[in-house]
Amino acid sequence: MKTRHYLSALMLLAVTGAYAQNPAISAIYTPDPAPYVHDDKVYLFVDHDEDDALYFKMKDWIVFESSDMVNWTYLGAQVSTATFPWAKQGDRAWAAQAIERNGKWYWYLCCNTADGKDALAVAVADKPTGPWVDAIGGPLAVGFGFIDPTIFIDDDGKPYLFWGNKGFWYGELNDDMISFKNGYKEVSGYTDPKSFGELQSKMDWSIGRERMMTQYEEGPWVTKRGDIYYAVYPAGGVPEYMAYSTAPTIHGPWTFGGRIMDEAENSFTIHGGNIHFRGHDYMFYHNGALPNGDGFRRSTAIEEFKFNDDGSIPFIPFTKEGVKPLGTISPYNVVQAETMSSSWGIKLDRLPGEKHYVTSVHNGDWIKVRNVDFGTKSPALLSLEILNCKSEGVIEFYADRLGGTPFATANVGRDSSVVSAAVAKAPTGIHDVYVFFRGGDTELFDLDWWKLE
Repeated sequence: MKTRHYLSALMLLAVTGAYAQNPAISAIYTPDPAPYVHDDKVYLFVDHDEDDALYFKMKDWIVFESSDMVNWTYLGAQVSTATFPWAKQGDRAWAAQAIERNGKWYWYLCCNTADGKDALAVAVADKPTGPWVDAIGGPLAVGFGFIDPTIFIDDDGKPYLFWGNKGFWYGELNDDMISFKNGYKEVSGYTDPKSFGELQSKMDWSIGRERMMTQYEEGPWVTKRGDIYYAVYPAGGVPEYMAYSTAPTIHGPWTFGGRIMDEAENSFTIHGGNIHFRGHDYMFYHNGALPNGDGFRRSTAIEEFKFNDDGSIPFIPFTKEGVKPLGTISPYNVVQAETMSSSWGIKLDRLPGEKHYVTSVHNGDWIKVRNVDFGTKSPALLSLEILNCKSEGVIEFYADRLGGTPFATANVGRDSSVVSAAVAKAPTGIHDVYVFFRGGDTELFDLDWWKLE
């Protein structure tokens, strides 16, 4: 059993390739990515498909952060349906987006009311790690197809919320960010093929039959670049592809721009949005490409792209390689174990708050951290913190690839907490680091952080 798990890990590494970056997060399923740039970091707000989902089984919303676009640090399961006592509990934690304004963070989410109606909710916090609370004490809006909210603040400071499945609505928010200034209405041109693509027959569950509808399906993402407003959205029915429309004002008129991404791998939905970060433009989306992934177990992926000279968005092909790193990680500062570019086998805790760790560690599991800068002098000592030790084991650190001789090996006993180990044959310069776990057939321990000295 131990040998089989170890070989499976090596096979996965061979299949995905040394520098495969898509999906961008592999320790947990992360559909409907909503990236947000703040203070020279990208915060990634996502939903969470359960490992055993056979339909949409979603209980909470999760946050990650990154400074380099390839190593993502888990910041916890900060909001769940339990945050909203009026909502249906334990399910329907669907697509969401968050934003900061005037020192407060607002997370716009969709869930169901207790009696099963689609509803928009708002959580508020002082920082992404919470604590998040229900900002209203009830839904912001209720209606059929009221899902997938996207928040946008215009250059004049006016905030707008867009949303909708089989319908497309928007409204200007008040300065409090939790109420509408003048109510909400349907987006101009929603039923016009010139605005949102050629008409086709789609099932409209609000009337219980098919009707002619535009290409727009759900999951809008609204941004502005220069003088152009953009709405990116899943389109075309099921399976969905990604399309976009543009407008000269936030109120329209909208003009259909066409397909910009094909149907996602192993997923009948696609959902995401674009950001500009450190001079680069990125499109986030989800697919079902992880092991055991499918249309109900989806994962965030990222592609870099460049706008055309006329401001149009080009067609963006899918890649396994994903995006390139924009920086390095120092191993001489504490590296949180939940900071990684990819992984095999391990899981992340399901906790709110600020303290998080890697859990469900078994023999043959591993973590990969990209672009670790060892500098010009070799480190001499490895330190790491163990939590909740269940069984003794070994943690091996490798440079660039699994296999061969590790540059450090730490032995973990049942009473271990902070463990130190000598470093042998340590590399210099920039390398990827693999943290590999060995042990018996049962769960080993949790890992909080590691550091070189």
